[in-house]
Amino acid sequence: MNVPPGVVDGQRIRLAGQGGRGTGDAPAGDLYLRVRILPHPRFRLDGRNVHVHLPVAPWEAALGATVPVPTPGGTAKVTVPPGSSSGRRLRLRGEGMPNPRGPNGDFYAEIRVMVPPELTDRERELFEELGRTSSFDPRRER
Repeated sequence: MNVPPGVVDGQRIRLAGQGGRGTGDAPAGDLYLRVRILPHPRFRLDGRNVHVHLPVAPWEAALGATVPVPTPGGTAKVTVPPGSSSGRRLRLRGEGMPNPRGPNGDFYAEIRVMVPPELTDRERELFEELGRTSSFDPRRER
């Protein structure tokens, strides 16, 4: 059996005439299957929308960048706007789950700014210089 495209979690699929035999000479009934979509280690499904975390370096988030993002169908390129913070969602319209009866879902890449776990001496110097020269205070209300 092939599962039709666009099936979502909890949806029922009807298989006409593939159920139990009828009594006497009655034809077989219909078989109904309830679809359950297992969680994926990378992607999260919300209705027809697909979500993924997108790790970016601090300089990519601050300056903007075009970065690869994994999708269920391969890899796409997204543009991280300058000044992006963790939690910002980038939307790829219509790139989520297909919908045979309407518009497809969307694909969302949620930015996660990642800091190097260990800094080289030069990286430490640059971050210290940035700390001394920047007036940015992430704890100040905007």
